[in-house]
Amino acid sequence: MSGGEVAGILVAVFWAILVSFLAVVLVRLAQVLKATTKLVADVTEQAVPLLAEASTTVRSARTQLDRVDAIASDVQEVTSNASALSSTVASTFGGPLVKVAAFGYGVRKALGKGGATPQDAPGKTSRRTVIVGRTVPAARRRKQKG
Repeated sequence: MSGGEVAGILVAVFWAILVSFLAVVLVRLAQVLKATTKLVADVTEQAVPLLAEASTTVRSARTQLDRVDAIASDVQEVTSNASALSSTVASTFGGPLVKVAAFGYGVRKALGKGGATPQDAPGKTSRRTVIVGRTVPAARRRKQKG
C-alpha cells in the first residue's frame, strides 16, 4: 500500500465518522422538533378555551361595572334630593320653630317671675357654690368656710 492509499483510507474513515455524527445530531434534532410541535399543539388546545373564558369574564365585569355606575348615579341623585329636602325643611320650619321656642322661653320666664319663691325674694340673693358639678346647700357652705 502506498502512502496515497493510506491517506485515502484515513480520509474515508474520518468522513464516515463525520457523517455518522451528523446523522445522530439530525435524529436528535428531529426528536426535539417533534416534541416542540406537540408542546405547541397542547398549549394551543389549552389556550383557546382559556382565552374564551377570559373574554367571558371581562364581559361579565363590564356588565357589573355598568350596574355599579347606574347605582352610583342613583345614589348621587338621592343625595342631591336629600340635600334639597333638608334645606327646604330648614327654611320652612326653622324660623317658626325658633319663634315658638323663644315664645315658650319668654312664657316660662314670665311665669317664673310671678310665683316668687322665698329664695327669690327681693333683696335676698341666692348664693350657691358649685363643686365639681354639684350644688352645695347654704348650711353646708357655712361649715366649710368656718
